[in-house]
Amino acid sequence: MKRALVILAAALVFNEAAAADPTTFPEGFTTREIAANGTTVHVRVGGTGPAIVLLHGYGDTGDMWAPLAAELMRDHTVIAPDLRGMGLSAVATDGFTKKNEAEDVAGVMDALKVQQAVVVGHDIGNMVAFAFAEAYPDRTVRLVMMDAPVPGVGPWDDILKSPLLWHFRFGGPDMERLVAGRERIYLDRFWNDFSANPAHFPEASRRHYAALYARPGRMHAGFMQFAAFDQDAADNRQSVARGRLQMPVLAIGGDHSLGATMAHVMRFAADDVRQVVIADSGHWLMEEQPAPTIAAIRSFIDRPACQCP
Repeated sequence: MKRALVILAAALVFNEAAAADPTTFPEGFTTREIAANGTTVHVRVGGTGPAIVLLHGYGDTGDMWAPLAAELMRDHTVIAPDLRGMGLSAVATDGFTKKNEAEDVAGVMDALKVQQAVVVGHDIGNMVAFAFAEAYPDRTVRLVMMDAPVPGVGPWDDILKSPLLWHFRFGGPDMERLVAGRERIYLDRFWNDFSANPAHFPEASRRHYAALYARPGRMHAGFMQFAAFDQDAADNRQSVARGRLQMPVLAIGGDHSLGATMAHVMRFAADDVRQVVIADSGHWLMEEQPAPTIAAIRSFIDRPACQCP
């Protein structure tokens, strides 16, 4: 209990200090442009100790992890890339299957001379994290999956029927033209509709991400992440058929979003799944409820392996 209170207090202090710009990483982090798998990936690196790789989703960049990085850097090496073609990574026009993006992650780890890591994903990053764990189970110490379905796994076909997910099929040149110059309007839809309370997604973060997504090629890369879902589903079905994940898995859902369904999904593919549902949160766990989300991740990675349920 005392340890949990310390974590919560530290997260709250960082949030207050970063209120003006909640996407700023703490001192001690550096950025690198790493050539990997035919592209160049923008990566934030800081801290010392066992490695943790943090993979962002759509509507964010690697900057979303700043509060978690501030907590973990005390005793871990934190690696937070921007996904292929997104954020400040190099413009890319192809290679957006999650299986291929897992190779991007492996290339980043190789460049940093990191053999193994805890891998944490949210949204699209969730899907890349899953693909990485399937391709590199020996390099994945533990896996954290945060509030997004996994193509082809469990109730994927039923999830696709939700009218809230119309954006999964929204893409192509005409859609890009419609959104060009209106990136903030389009992104506000996600930040508002998928929040328990839209006011909890900070205005400073909205401005920051809208500016990044307005850069040339970035919205295209975002649309392509979704366009790859059919191939991702086929790849994942093949991977799961070859064998279930054996590393400990933490499945986190917001109570106004996937909730316990995140763990339900993962139990179709993994044997060792722990469930956490974050109260008063929608999809945007790090923006809406950073303190309890950080505490859940810290508790999971600190558990002795033999005690992970």
